[in-house]
Amino acid sequence: MRRLIGCLLAGVFAVGSVVGLTVSAQAEGERFVLVSHAPDSDSWWNTIKNGLTLAGEHVGATVEYRNPPTGDIADMARIIEQAAASNPDGIITTLADADVLRGPIENAVAKGIPVIIINSGTPEQAADVGALMYVGQPEYDAGLAAGQRAKRDGIGSFLCVNHVVSNPVVGERCRGFADGLGVELGSSMIDSGQDPSEIKNKVKAYLAANPTTEAVLTLGPTSADPTIEALKENGMAGSLYFGTFDLGTEIVKGIKDGTIQWGIDQQPFLQAYLPVVVLANYKRYGVLPGNNINSGPGFVTKDALGKVEEFAGEYR
Repeated sequence: MRRLIGCLLAGVFAVGSVVGLTVSAQAEGERFVLVSHAPDSDSWWNTIKNGLTLAGEHVGATVEYRNPPTGDIADMARIIEQAAASNPDGIITTLADADVLRGPIENAVAKGIPVIIINSGTPEQAADVGALMYVGQPEYDAGLAAGQRAKRDGIGSFLCVNHVVSNPVVGERCRGFADGLGVELGSSMIDSGQDPSEIKNKVKAYLAANPTTEAVLTLGPTSADPTIEALKENGMAGSLYFGTFDLGTEIVKGIKDGTIQWGIDQQPFLQAYLPVVVLANYKRYGVLPGNNINSGPGFVTKDALGKVEEFAGEYR
């Protein structure tokens, strides 16, 4: 298994109230805590949890997953403070709002706790708060690439269904997409909320009020799944250009049946798995990769489902 971990790292580095999930395998005795901004309702993070669990087993460390149940960023800041107070051997955290989370993260670093930023934020922000590195997908760049792809496909207008407006980093996906198309974001981005029925109804209402809309962009399964239903109900499934961030069971089905043109895979498994491996080796041997790790973006289309379909929602 150590050979497997070594091969994985070599391949990547050559070229990025508290709910807890604890897996114990204490061969070396390290304990690492991953803190995310995700609410309990967001199933996309199951892949993060699976990657964290498997990494803990592979390196023989105890791992813990913690998150604010409602996705409240202020609550997340308190969770990071609590995690740091427990003196773990490392903290892995998202940087969903640098203004709110900067203090708790910098305080953890000041205590001598190694920190790795994943998923949200940027490599520059990670360095600014004193983190060892960043593992994730630069959100604006991913949105820009998606917009440029859509422009090549002849798209000139769109609806961005943002189910986490409170997280400014995720909104960068919409802004990047607009810039990739060469249009103003303006009112094209809606605050859909996270209730599936509300999301479906808001998407249908927007498209009814804006019949010249050529595309819809969703930012994950939370908004994509109800949007699929909305397009099926209004008869636009398969005819309206539809791209989404992230993967999930319903998204993969949508790609397969032609409702969705592509899904952007930021490989959340790697975002959880690799930091545990990095922290374990940093703690044990003092070794650290010299670069950040970009885990995405990668475009998954109907012609390239393969293992993505097999492991969607679990490891992909």
